[in-house]
Parts: sequence; C-alpha cells; structure tokens
Amino acid sequence: MELNENARIDTSQVDDRRGSGGGGGLGGIPIPIGGGRGGIVGLVIAVLVALVGGGFGLNAATNGGDEPQGDNTSLEQKCSAEDALQQLDCRNTLYVNSIQAYWQKALPQAFGEQYRPSKTVFFSQGVSTACGQADSGVGPFYCPADDQVYIDLTFYQVLARQLGAEGEFAQPYVLAHEYGHHVQDLLGTEAQMRRQQQRDPDNANALSVKLELQADCYAGAWAKNATGTADASGQKIFTSITEQDIRQAIDTAEKIGDDAISERANRPVNPEEFTHGSSEQRRQWFTRGYSTGDPKSCDTFGGSL
Repeated sequence: MELNENARIDTSQVDDRRGSGGGGGLGGIPIPIGGGRGGIVGLVIAVLVALVGGGFGLNAATNGGDEPQGDNTSLEQKCSAEDALQQLDCRNTLYVNSIQAYWQKALPQAFGEQYRPSKTVFFSQGVSTACGQADSGVGPFYCPADDQVYIDLTFYQVLARQLGAEGEFAQPYVLAHEYGHHVQDLLGTEAQMRRQQQRDPDNANALSVKLELQADCYAGAWAKNATGTADASGQKIFTSITEQDIRQAIDTAEKIGDDAISERANRPVNPEEFTHGSSEQRRQWFTRGYSTGDPKSCDTFGGSL
C-alpha cells in the first residue's frame, strides 16, 4: 500500500477529541455477548468480544446529551507538514477521506441514494456520544444516533499485539467496516434490522451477524476501488494497493471472527451467540465485496449465509 504524498489530508472529516475527556469508564457501552466486561481478562477480552463493528449494544434511542466538539488545530498543523504520512492520525484521516470519496460516488450509483458525510471522532480513553458513554474497551464503533464513527487510535496496538493483525491495511479495513455501518444507516438497513430484532428476539444474534457481514462486504468493495479515490483537487489518495494488503485485511477479518474470539478467550464456540460472524464468514463476505467491487453484491439479508 502506498499513499500519495501530494494528496491533501482533509481534517474537516475528523473531530479530534483526544485529551478532552468525555467519560466512559466501566459505565460505558455494554458488551453484546453475555457477561459484560467483568471477569475474563479485562480490556483485551472486552476488545476481542466487541471488536470492529456496530454491535456494541448501542441504542440509538439513548440520549447521551450534548457531545463536546474537538479541537482540530493540532491535527491540521500536523497533517499539513511534510512528514504527515508518517503520522498515525494523519494516515487514518486520509483513509477516512478515501472511504468517503468512494461512497460519495458509489452510493448514488449503486442504490440511487445521496451520500451524507460522517465524521470520525478520534478520542482517548472515553467519549460521550448520542448513543451514550463509551470507553476504549469497546473498540471502534459507529453510532447511528449521531451518524459518527468513533475510534481510540491506540486500538490498533491491541489489534497488532493481541491478535497478531500487524499489517498496515488492517487500519483502513477497520474504518471501512465502520463506514459500512454508516451506509447501512443511510439506506435504512440498520433501522430495519433493529425492528426485526424487536419482532423476532430469538433471531437477534443472527440478524446482527448479517448486518456485520454486510459491513465487511462494503469494506471489500471500497478496497477494490480505493485506488480510484481522490482528494478535492483530483489527486489520487492511494497510488497502489497490493495483494499483500488485501491479504492483511482478510487476515484481520479472520482473526476477529466470533469463533476465533471465543477460542482466544477460552470460551466454548457457540454459533448461536455469534454477533459478527465466523472467521470464514467474515473472510467470505469481505472477499465477495473485493472480488466484485460492487456493493450491490453485499445482500447478506437476501438468503442464507
């Protein structure tokens, strides 16, 4: 993977709240698999259980109050410097730029709907959202109540050190998955799925799996088209994405399958408890999105998985 040094990093697509507090702690967003975050092994297992997705027990009806705005001054200065692409936060901002540039064109082309941009909130330790308080232990997530993606960038250290997903392309894959949830929100897929869960609680987990696998597929569709994305002036954002990069994304998807997470936590593998999909399913649906490059191929709700 190679980013274009001449691409402009648009920091307006990010809300930098690092160091601003915002709460969280043990009263944060609940973990979806039974038992909460107490017991097992603390933060690492909390991240392993809730990893990468919108299935963190978020309740769109929960009012988290007025969310503070970040201060992007430092980020703007850093990302306009010559060594910007050496900085983790600047690279991730550019990944967000690419993902949103893709959906700006792909959403109306594929589904006839206009894309509405979503900010990514960088936070540290804890954050206040329209879905309630959250802390770093839940991993990256999308809040449909305020249409924003949230991530503590130290999450990538957990991803690399605890799960062995060390490849750089794991990072844009994570963000692309979360923006997949934003697309589902815009299309009404997320809200429809929540209504189905309420009508059919026995299948709530199975419906969650379909939502998460579709977000994986959307991430794959972006990855296929990422080298065609450009900044506002027309400069390409990626100059290359290699097959090794795609293998890194697939490797990450497999490592965060529900079965792989259960095994790491020394828990029985029970498909009825899955909320994000097995390693094989996550690999399969990311690969489908990547191989077709077409988000219309990502209909996980249309039949059996």
